[in-house]
Amino acid sequence: MRTVGIATGAGRGMGLACARRLTELVDTLLLVDRDELAVTAAAKELAAADPEIEIQPCVLDITDATGLAELAARIPELGTLRAVSHAAGISPTMADWRRIFEVDLVGTARLAEALRPLATEGTALVCFASMAPLLGNLEADPAVAAILDDPLQDGFLDRVHDALGPAVENTGLAYAWAKHGVHRFVRREAVRLGPYGARACSVSPGVIDTPQGQQEASAQPAMAALVEQTPLGRTGMAEDVAAAVAFLLSDEAAFVSGIDVLVDGGVYAAVRERAGR
Repeated sequence: MRTVGIATGAGRGMGLACARRLTELVDTLLLVDRDELAVTAAAKELAAADPEIEIQPCVLDITDATGLAELAARIPELGTLRAVSHAAGISPTMADWRRIFEVDLVGTARLAEALRPLATEGTALVCFASMAPLLGNLEADPAVAAILDDPLQDGFLDRVHDALGPAVENTGLAYAWAKHGVHRFVRREAVRLGPYGARACSVSPGVIDTPQGQQEASAQPAMAALVEQTPLGRTGMAEDVAAAVAFLLSDEAAFVSGIDVLVDGGVYAAVRERAGR
């Protein structure tokens, strides 16, 4: 049977880089992005590079539950779900705290919920998290953890605000907590998918040279200091992250599930070393 892949956030940056690598794994690739012009251009690029792969652009906001259900309904008509790269997300300068949680954590949970019934032997999911919660040493107490672990519950955002307090309205802190929620979610999803022979992992990019990364760097001078501390002495490239995603989705990672892979050039290790941890 033909295999199907999904790449979200595929219009540009890391999502597009991952989509390029997914063409090596599947017969049909669905490119998902809310930007119609960007995702259409990406589809044309990938189709021209490899005419044997069927490329379909899908204009979709990852928080749209109805749209996600429609996306999932298309897959059995095309083949078996093999690989999902979920890079769609927003960063601290792009929205308020509520929208950050809605896209980065709730959207991740909605996507996984829509695709879970399609999971079968060999299906693999990689979700994008971040090094932010690691650098911030975030660790949820049991009450906060219980809330973060149920992002599809009614009133989720109000419960998050009640638990974390007004400080969570800071978009940088909201982003870190949302991505911490993604780390936790992927571990739980790996347990849910395991009985079907399917896997789930996450990747946590460091400072990556993409348009979104450049936007964050211009607004947050502290990011330059992180680059200076990076043992490899440079910012990452979208292809660096895509290579890690490609491995996690490949058959070579068939026994790898429930983990996070940090792709940061060693900066987290350097920061911990300086702090004496």
